[in-house]
Amino acid sequence: MTNTEERAEDTCPLVYQCRLPLSTSTVNHLADLLRRHLKSIRSRWRILPPGKIAAIVLAVLRHDQRLADMAGGNNVSESTVRRWRDELIGLLAAQAPRLDRALKKIAKQGGEVVLIDGTLIRTRRRTGKADRRNYSGKHRSHGLHFLALTDEKGRLIWISAARPGRTHDNTAARHDHILAHLRTAGLGALADLGFRGLDNDILDPVIVTGYIATRTHKLTRGEKEANRILAVGRAPVEHGFAHLKNWRILTKLRTDPARATRLLRALLVLTNLEINR
Repeated sequence: MTNTEERAEDTCPLVYQCRLPLSTSTVNHLADLLRRHLKSIRSRWRILPPGKIAAIVLAVLRHDQRLADMAGGNNVSESTVRRWRDELIGLLAAQAPRLDRALKKIAKQGGEVVLIDGTLIRTRRRTGKADRRNYSGKHRSHGLHFLALTDEKGRLIWISAARPGRTHDNTAARHDHILAHLRTAGLGALADLGFRGLDNDILDPVIVTGYIATRTHKLTRGEKEANRILAVGRAPVEHGFAHLKNWRILTKLRTDPARATRLLRALLVLTNLEINR
C-alpha cells in the first residue's frame, strides 16, 4: 500500500472564516511596524502583504490558532507562519516600556500610586527535574511567574521577565528593584498581602499591603475597614490581568520558557493598543 498526497476527485481543501475581535487600528499598527522593519533590513518581498501577515499573526495570538491550520488556509508553509509570528513578537516586545520610564511617565502625568501584583501563566508540564521549579504550590500547577504594574485605572504599564512558577512575589520584586524605582519616581504602590515585608519603612512606606490576622492578633474594626478600602483600590489590577489573558495563546503556553518574556511584553503592547483606541 502506497501513500499519496493526491486529492480525491471533485474535492478541495476546506477553509473556514473566523471573526478577529480586534480593531482595525491594531492591525494597521502591526502592519506599519512590519513595513518599517522590512525597509530597515532592505527586504522588499514577502509572499503575502504586511496587512495579511499582521492579521495571521494576530489570529494566532488571539485565538491560539494552530500554525499548520493558518498555513494551510493561506497557502504557505508552517515554518513561514512561525517565522512571521516570532518576527512580529520581537518587534512588539521592543516597544514595551522599561520599568523606570513607565514609572516616570505615570509621575509626569500626575499619578500618585500604581498597582502591583503577580500572576501565574500556566505552561505544559515537561518531563525531567528541570521543570520542578516551575511548579507552583499555591496554584497547584506548572507555570511561569510574572509581576505586572498598572495605573490606578488598571491599564498595564510594565511586566517583568518570566521566572519559575515557584517564585514568590517578594523575591521577584526584590530582583527587579521595584522599591527603589518607586522611591526614585516618587510614587506609591498598592499591593496584596503577598508583598508584606518588602517595604519595612514604618514612618514613610512606599508599598501599602494592609493588615493580616494572626493567632495572637485579631483585626480591629479599623483594620478591617482599611483592608476593605485597599481591596477596592486594588481591584483594577485584576482587570489589567483579565485584558492580558484575553489573548488565548496564554491559556497554556507551549512556547519555550525563555521566549515567554518577549511574548508577554508583546501582548502588553497589543493590549494597550486595544484599550487606548
